[in-house]
Amino acid sequence: MSNESRIRLPELLSRVTSADAAAECIRDGMVVGMSGFTRAGDAKAVPLALAERARREPLKITLMTGASLGSDIDRTLAEAGAIARRMPFQADPTLRAAINRGEVMFIDHHLSETVELLRTRQIPPIDIAVIEAVAITESGAIVPTTSIGNSASFAILADKVIVEINMTQSAALEGLHDIFIPKHRPQREPMPLMTPYDRIGTTAIEIPPEKIVAIVITDKADSTSTVLPADAETAAIAGHLVEFFQREVAQGRLTERLLPLQAGIGTVANAVMSGLGAGPFRHLSMYSEVLQDSTFDLFDAGKLDFASGSSITLSPARAAQVFGHLDAYKDRLVLRTQEVSNHPEIIRRLGIIALNTALEADIYGNVNSTHVLGTHMMNGIGGSGDFARNAYLSIFATKSVAKGGAVSSIVPMVSHVDHIPQDVDILVTEVGLADLRGLAPRERARAIIENCTAQPYRDMLRTYYEEAIATRGGQTPHVLEKALSWHVRYRDTGSMLG
Repeated sequence: MSNESRIRLPELLSRVTSADAAAECIRDGMVVGMSGFTRAGDAKAVPLALAERARREPLKITLMTGASLGSDIDRTLAEAGAIARRMPFQADPTLRAAINRGEVMFIDHHLSETVELLRTRQIPPIDIAVIEAVAITESGAIVPTTSIGNSASFAILADKVIVEINMTQSAALEGLHDIFIPKHRPQREPMPLMTPYDRIGTTAIEIPPEKIVAIVITDKADSTSTVLPADAETAAIAGHLVEFFQREVAQGRLTERLLPLQAGIGTVANAVMSGLGAGPFRHLSMYSEVLQDSTFDLFDAGKLDFASGSSITLSPARAAQVFGHLDAYKDRLVLRTQEVSNHPEIIRRLGIIALNTALEADIYGNVNSTHVLGTHMMNGIGGSGDFARNAYLSIFATKSVAKGGAVSSIVPMVSHVDHIPQDVDILVTEVGLADLRGLAPRERARAIIENCTAQPYRDMLRTYYEEAIATRGGQTPHVLEKALSWHVRYRDTGSMLG
């Protein structure tokens, strides 16, 4: 396919250049917004050229994205010392280590909030945006690829824009996107999105074409998903949730269509969503962030009618199948900006059933999604907070143990709090499911200990809880000097069992 078919505004053809030349537009100290949402639709050539420059000369940027990047972009930039500040999400081990050493300042945002902070000038403005596209239209509008994330607002708010035209991305992606940009407060109107099926915006990012200072032609595919196949534990978690949903249907709180589904990224959430295909539910819909393999598993099982997200991130086999036959799914898909996909009011109004993953949870339903031993960042809160606070049903899933049983995912007190008990309705592990709705803290503790915890940790939690009641009391009983003792024991011995 020729450049002219992908760059349909003739005056922009003269701006086609190399990645190295385009990267020269980025200077030390700039705030750079790059496309990319969970390994999908990320800029690929210009960031790597920027890293090469950073190895030769002093160069540090503030890097904003939609979510995590693929193609080892975060790793390469971190190794080159090119990142001074990073927001709002990341998932790269090398960058994570630099963050935890204090070398990179990481700002962990709710994913719905980053562009709002930019729009209201509460954080430094974008100097330049680097956006991957499948095409540029006749008017100079940018057609994104496999994600939107924050790309639209980055391009609109930036002084300058670099576009990477990725020739490996299917031209059939054009028309898949729905780009809605809210007005500035206090003139902002409600977002007129009434169902997951609705389209309320444009199919491309509309900017003045003179802002496009460079166009780079690329041919590197998206990084594929890192999720692992389902196993016995995730199958058990899915089974508990199917039984729970069946009870909700029987009691008249849900129908067989359930309500629009959201699933966080990762092996557990993906496997559990795929497992819903074995249930008796029909005509399901999805209003989520990342559309994973499970989305297309449900499509192919005839269970899912429509899916709305902000990106598509698939395993290698699924990517080849879906993007090779996109027309088979296209009329049942839409990709949105993440401030729409994660908008709290829409989540609450549509009545989303949200499924997210916990690193650990405690006996009262506090959930830690981000920090190991309370101090070391993993990836970030992502969109889980947007959905947990506002969902009709907020579900957190985790395997009951980790590290071969040396770590319990259910602990007396979490070492870091991302989600408070008021935002956690259901906690589920392969052991069982605790329905926490309408329960006081003492009741929640018994439900979580008895239903979600593996042995021998269940007996250990019973002992801890009974001591807390007997010696300390209170609305939320704790023995403070022992509340984090499991974490200390793991730090010192390599096992919470001692």
